[in-house]
Amino acid sequence: MLISGSIKRRSGILFSFSTFVALASHALYAQTDIGPVTVGAGIQTSFVHTNTSGSASSDDFLVNSVRLYVSGKVTDNISLMFNTEYDRASNKIGVLDAAAQFSFSPQVNFWAGRFLPPSDRANLYGPYYSNQWGPYDDGIQDGYPFNYVGRDDGVMYWGQFNRVKVSLGAFDGKSTTGDANVLGAARVQIDFWDKEDGYYLNGTYYGDKNLLAVGGATQFQSGHTATTADFLLEKKLRNTGVFTIESEASFYNHLGGYNPDYGKSKGAYGLASYLFPKVVGIGKFQLLGKFAFANFTDGVGPNYHQKTTDVQFNYIIKQFKARVMSFYRLVDFDKVQRNTWQAGLGLQIQI
Repeated sequence: MLISGSIKRRSGILFSFSTFVALASHALYAQTDIGPVTVGAGIQTSFVHTNTSGSASSDDFLVNSVRLYVSGKVTDNISLMFNTEYDRASNKIGVLDAAAQFSFSPQVNFWAGRFLPPSDRANLYGPYYSNQWGPYDDGIQDGYPFNYVGRDDGVMYWGQFNRVKVSLGAFDGKSTTGDANVLGAARVQIDFWDKEDGYYLNGTYYGDKNLLAVGGATQFQSGHTATTADFLLEKKLRNTGVFTIESEASFYNHLGGYNPDYGKSKGAYGLASYLFPKVVGIGKFQLLGKFAFANFTDGVGPNYHQKTTDVQFNYIIKQFKARVMSFYRLVDFDKVQRNTWQAGLGLQIQI
């Protein structure tokens, strides 16, 4: 009897333990079954020598940017994007992107949260997918108002109709410009050669595509506007070298712009690059040049002009995942601001 009772007690304990393990395993599975999740990271760091007229020169080692990327699917049609950005000035990490994405077809997509609004190509590729190092020093590219690092909080529709891509959104004006009225944004792009699938763009494809793309974008709020037109041509040559031309024209009318003390600014730039076909070591060399001019008017001081000349010699190891970029940049003003030239070396790594 004692032996039988002991066996029953042990059986009861074993059954209870097995039940607990099964329930715990089910609960753990329910908590971790979140579908496929992609995690990535990127860093841009550089050495820069800066010489500004009337001031002592400086030499700086900089951590320009650090990003963490997280994205995953909830269902076949619903996904989540969450990215962060390191702010060097405050030494803090901020929310770069936080968006719910609903995709029903290439023609029907809706996003809600924080993300890049419809704007120029330069904003839609950002510093990590630009063809050049440091694209936003010319007074032209990505002069749209923003909440944080080119992003705004709001909702958007975008769709791709074969070679035509359109996007339209409404965004929180108060956090972006201080005006409580809604900020509207729209963009249209036509690809005449290869298509650029998806919402985000590149400044180059390093020969993976032959591109001839024209785009136009505008943002508007309370009668004020910011408008740009952009162009990208990229052709892989017979010797497997890659030739790229990019350009943009902009007009900021009391909305956005590079200098908040001036209500209006306009300008244009042209960029050309050539990726040499021969592999040297573990990468290829690229030569890049850019010239830009911008005019600033309707401000607290006299009108002034800015000219920016950029020359770069880059070493492309694995496209946007690994590249080393050397640059010389001259920013010349006719008045108001002081002339500056910089020379440096930048490193970009992404996983």
